[in-house]
Amino acid sequence: MNDLAQRSACMKIYADQHQPETAAGPFIQRKKVEKVSSSRIFADRIEAAEQLAEHLQEYRGRHPLILAIPRGAVPMGKVLAERLDGELDIVLVHKLGAPFDPEFAIGAIDEAGWVYLSPAIEENEEASDLIARIKSQQLAALKKRRALYTPSMHPIDPQGRITIVVDDGLATGATMIAALHAVRARKPAELVCAVPVAASDSLDKIIPLADKVVCLFAPSHFGAVSQFYWRFPAVEDEDVTRILASAGGASNPGSIDPE
Repeated sequence: MNDLAQRSACMKIYADQHQPETAAGPFIQRKKVEKVSSSRIFADRIEAAEQLAEHLQEYRGRHPLILAIPRGAVPMGKVLAERLDGELDIVLVHKLGAPFDPEFAIGAIDEAGWVYLSPAIEENEEASDLIARIKSQQLAALKKRRALYTPSMHPIDPQGRITIVVDDGLATGATMIAALHAVRARKPAELVCAVPVAASDSLDKIIPLADKVVCLFAPSHFGAVSQFYWRFPAVEDEDVTRILASAGGASNPGSIDPE
């Protein structure tokens, strides 16, 4: 089967919408993979963002605030802001990596210092000193990122606004949990989580934290976010600063040491 045929097979999906019992509860709009022949669903992040935009059209013309999680989701945020006539900014959070594997998230931290930890780590008293050290390091890193990405402006205030937090996928969900917590504390009128793909168990953690969750695919077998993209290049600091500058954000492109 050629690449086009594989991608076409991947797009055979079905919608599963769940309305909670209470009107005030979160609403999830979820689409799951149905018997795909390849795990790769999206050509790249831009295609994923275009598809997300189709499912967020109800917010077009309502000037939503699009908050992208750097770095990977920033190009996606630009697409959403353009398609929905919204405003683009970033929400800065950082995953807390496991000592044995920095790429494996055991939690996440936001700019205010609030920390989410996976239940297994939270119950481990011996890990508290390690977490305190990691927290200090990552708070310093977040301050550097904020100074780099938006040196000439304060973060856009989501209070009273429809706010859509976007990422390129959810593996453990730790980073999105921290991001939603940070944004919720600023009292948005409506808080929406938008992701192209997510692990099912991670979605279950996210649902109570947002007023609406839009996820295009929740496959039963989930290894890494990158496996669902044909092209998944690294998004560099220079890319983030350029995109934010074009959207009226940061003005002095640069780079910071990778974490």
